[in-house]
Amino acid sequence: MSNPFQNALKQLRKAAGFISLDEQTLQSLSQPDRILQATIPVKMDNGSTKVFAGYRVQYNNARGPYKGGIRFHPQTDLNEVKALAFWMTIKTAVANIPFGGGKGGVTVDPKKLSTNELERLSRGWVRAFQSFIGPKKDVPAPDVYTNAQIMAWMTDEYSQLVGYHEPAVITGKPIELGGSLGRDTATAQGGFFVLVELLKILKLDKKKLKVIIQGFGNAGETMAKILFKNKYNIHGIADSQGGIYSTKPLNIRVLDAYKKKTGSVINFPGTKNIKADKFLEQPSDILIPAALENQITEKNANRLKARLILELANGPTTPEADEKLAKKKIIVVPDVLANSGGVIVSYFEWVQNLANSYWSAEEVNNKLKKQMVTAFNDIWKMSQDRQIDLRTAAFVVALNRIVSSQKYLK
Repeated sequence: MSNPFQNALKQLRKAAGFISLDEQTLQSLSQPDRILQATIPVKMDNGSTKVFAGYRVQYNNARGPYKGGIRFHPQTDLNEVKALAFWMTIKTAVANIPFGGGKGGVTVDPKKLSTNELERLSRGWVRAFQSFIGPKKDVPAPDVYTNAQIMAWMTDEYSQLVGYHEPAVITGKPIELGGSLGRDTATAQGGFFVLVELLKILKLDKKKLKVIIQGFGNAGETMAKILFKNKYNIHGIADSQGGIYSTKPLNIRVLDAYKKKTGSVINFPGTKNIKADKFLEQPSDILIPAALENQITEKNANRLKARLILELANGPTTPEADEKLAKKKIIVVPDVLANSGGVIVSYFEWVQNLANSYWSAEEVNNKLKKQMVTAFNDIWKMSQDRQIDLRTAAFVVALNRIVSSQKYLK
């Protein structure tokens, strides 16, 4: 499988060529500030002790505290976490919020743990990295297979360790513990705001466009519901079990109930089952990858039929695939822009925690829309001015901001 960190560095080098980045700065941005690894022993329900590999990569903090999620996934490894930490550094700069980038993880299949085991693992992660996180140092959040409950355990563990209640250490918490309204839908909602702006510029009518979404977890399911509510035509959905496709638009409300009942979207009445490796190649105008990285590759890029790709997942497209998509004139809205709604509302949550003052859902949504539309317009303008693809434009905008900040820190 393609190494995600090597992919990230290829993206960095490509963008660096457009801003005449000196070699020393390029080298400093090609490696994280700090790589933290720990073994996390967890007492299992049967009395045995199992040891898990835990990670935290702090990539760059020139613009503010490190910021990034913690994922619990069986394939999580150091290269993946390094790549995600780098992309978070770019993403916070694209969104123009005062954070740097970091990422954490545990190599584990959380579906195989009981609730008590999951809690012990979550608290163990905090104990392992407590000295390196904090509201002014490094602010974690949820990611793949972690959620508000896990963030609640982690916040509580940190608060116990430091001896006082500190909600600003972690974002993505339950509302009752200082979480922000709108955080659970922010990734998809932010992506939707960007999509609307892009369709306006391209003068495309949503009623004539077919949408397919790979991934029916938090981001993918929420995006499907937002699009359905706004009368977009969704013809295909895939989850971890496989995909479905229909020549007629899907009723997402009915599909959501079916998924909750059966555990998967496959075999949904009136649709055709599609193998996971063929799903992205189904007829569409808008393709939304909302699963894991390295889904669009050199092997399948030429077979995609979409006109637009909106990356809700992190790193779903390899650099080799990007080159092929550009030749096919497929517009790719990159992850560092498209899914930055999550980290923007995480920033809002952090601000609310520090001020101990909280905003309504409407205020959060309005602020999110303003931030996403501004970020999109900055990147679109850079893309048009330099005649470069949107991903490279996003990296150029981000690198300019990071380098400008670093100038004052020397």
